[in-house]
Amino acid sequence: MSIVENRKAFHDYFVEERYEAGLVLEGWEVKSIRAGRVQLKEAYVVLNGAEPFIIGMHVSALPTASTHVNPDPTRSRKLLLNAEEIKKLVGKVEQKGYTLVPLNLHYTKGRVKLEIGLAKGKKQHDKRETEKERDWQREQQQLLRRKA
Repeated sequence: MSIVENRKAFHDYFVEERYEAGLVLEGWEVKSIRAGRVQLKEAYVVLNGAEPFIIGMHVSALPTASTHVNPDPTRSRKLLLNAEEIKKLVGKVEQKGYTLVPLNLHYTKGRVKLEIGLAKGKKQHDKRETEKERDWQREQQQLLRRKA
């Protein structure tokens, strides 16, 4: 069950591989995420040494959930991955043009998980080509509906 998706990531990047990562969260953050007060639009993933972190994910605090804490909505949060996955990601991110982007935030067995993608940046002409392909697919569907 998806909480929030990063549609901008598919517009700006070619996503080649996907990984599911856990998040290190505080209690007020979990309550806010369950209430849907989270944004992934400007977020990105960095590898600091051998540890992945998500930076720029905005979690708005609920007024009732964080009365005794001064919450920082855009703090960097650690991602939880297997050691083998981290080694694989470190090797691929060091290659030219690859980056890690957050794709969506969802629940798995009651836990909040983040799906990250190993992606390569799109050029402007690639974005136009993707838009043309999407329009053509939409047009084909409309023509098929009219015939039926």
